[in-house]
Amino acid sequence: MSQGTINVSVENIFPLIKKFLYSDHEIFLRELISNATDATLKLKHLTSIGEAQVAYGKPIIEVKIDKEKKQLHIIDQGIGMTAEEVKKYINEIAFSGAEEFLEKYKDKQGEDTGIIGHFGLGFYSAFMVAHKVEILTKSYKEEPAAHWVCDGSPNYTLEEHDKSERGTEIILHINEEDEEFLEEGKIRELLVKYNKFMPIPIKFGTRTETLPKPEDAKEEDPAPTKEVDNIINNPNPAWTKTPTDLKEDDYKSFYRELYPMQFEEPLFHIHLNVDYPFNLTGILYFPKMASDMNIQKDRIQLYQNQVFVTDNVEGIVPEFLTMLRGVIDSPDIPLNVSRSYLQADGAVKKISSYITRKVADKLKTLFNESREDFEKKWNDIKIVIEYGMLTEDKFFEKAQQFALYPTVDKKYFTFEELQEKIKDHQTDKDDKLVVLYASNLDAQHSYIEAAKEKGYEVLLLDSPIVSHLLQKMESEKEHVSFVRVDSDAVENLIKKEEETLSKLSDEEKESLKTTLEEVIPSEKFTVQLEAMDSNSSPFIITEPEFMRRMKEMQQTGGGGMFGMGNFPEMYNLVVNTNHELVSEILNTKTQKKKERLINQALDLARLSKNLLKGEELTNFIKRSYGMIK
Repeated sequence: MSQGTINVSVENIFPLIKKFLYSDHEIFLRELISNATDATLKLKHLTSIGEAQVAYGKPIIEVKIDKEKKQLHIIDQGIGMTAEEVKKYINEIAFSGAEEFLEKYKDKQGEDTGIIGHFGLGFYSAFMVAHKVEILTKSYKEEPAAHWVCDGSPNYTLEEHDKSERGTEIILHINEEDEEFLEEGKIRELLVKYNKFMPIPIKFGTRTETLPKPEDAKEEDPAPTKEVDNIINNPNPAWTKTPTDLKEDDYKSFYRELYPMQFEEPLFHIHLNVDYPFNLTGILYFPKMASDMNIQKDRIQLYQNQVFVTDNVEGIVPEFLTMLRGVIDSPDIPLNVSRSYLQADGAVKKISSYITRKVADKLKTLFNESREDFEKKWNDIKIVIEYGMLTEDKFFEKAQQFALYPTVDKKYFTFEELQEKIKDHQTDKDDKLVVLYASNLDAQHSYIEAAKEKGYEVLLLDSPIVSHLLQKMESEKEHVSFVRVDSDAVENLIKKEEETLSKLSDEEKESLKTTLEEVIPSEKFTVQLEAMDSNSSPFIITEPEFMRRMKEMQQTGGGGMFGMGNFPEMYNLVVNTNHELVSEILNTKTQKKKERLINQALDLARLSKNLLKGEELTNFIKRSYGMIK
């Protein structure tokens, strides 16, 4: 037996390991199983090139709990180590790796450092939960097995052992305060979380399997059973296969495997597969999303060589795609760095732009192959596409080929098609294309109907980021203006309408305006007289397009950047001088009746704009009943 001291250059490194990132003690199991996987895959490689003269077979990794002895065992059938290799890999290389990692982060223990994955702590992460660790290992070479023991101090013992099977067994003597890691449920939870798709089968206990009944069995005879290994992982997940080997059902089945509590099928998937200039594989799914910006993000799982790292992929995946679900696996993403470094990392930027391009290409293909199906799915995917257009310039360019602009009548246009459709009838005096849109079918119904009567095409743009997106569209596309149907700009922007003559003289208009302004509160409404069709409403409330849009942008984040603070509630009251009610107001002799007609017409206009609430609504109803009487 030999004894020794691990060369410690960081003071009190073992207490540091035990306390490091206390909320992340659970990563020890992932690290040890990753090591076991590496050892198994190394053996596979050596046998395949003829360097190891042993049979690779069908190795598994086994995890066992011994509650009585308060031990946790991780056993592999991999390459194993000789005593000299234990000294080299455990006492020198593995320890210096843990030492370097802890030196970098020792001042930040317990903080949310944003270190992704914490890969790099490796074997010594075992001391987070164990007061003593043993290694029993036998190399594939013809040499005796070795037994290494360390009690969490720099001292260790190393001696020969009679272990006869090739591979390594790690025995953790669990701390009293960490006995949750001796509970089957806890270990199963961690294995499923971190090792669900490891490339080597992982056994955790056994399960009973029902066998087919023999042909001569009676109906009442119970079916025979047998005990089989309980393999908790899928070593060959869908993303490791080529798309040509997978059917649509395979992708759906894998989605259910990733999200067992998600009952809705995904709309479609995107299979990522690149090996130059970096390695990346994965499958992204578009779930049904509608217009909810508050859906749960952190659903994309990041793996490194099939080992789970994190489900917070911000900085690796473009922000607009964090609303998707699925898996990304890349050995090229630096994992033991803080998130702030990721923003500047060249490989990460390339990965991010590749994913953006791949998603855009897939959407274009889906649009081209089945436009009808794409249109049906538009409401469920538009929030991702619109958010991408807003935040990623390259995606904005590509999206011009598949982004849709639905109308209130459920027709769908690309922007190019829309432009062609409305250019002759919706161009203003400055030759700007005026795109009319509604954001709420019910609230803006009367305005939509008025626009349709004039032959205008009205879009339905109702996502929460629409005001930001329209700002972007207007800055990217020359001579285009988006105007909501209840905006003051509707009447001003369309140049090709025939001018309607007013039935009122200038003197009558002046008198009417004075009468209206005496009754209508000037701090809320700017009165404008317009000669319109006599069948149009007598009073129409519009809102300044710019002010309303800035207000909306402020509510969804972004309006404040203009330094305008809170936007005032200011509306225009457009009075149709050709409507007979307006003539009646002008010609009514008694002031009381004039005021009643004006207030009634104003409240009806406010009602159609959804502005009449509370006490004012109550008073309107009372007044209306009085007028009926």
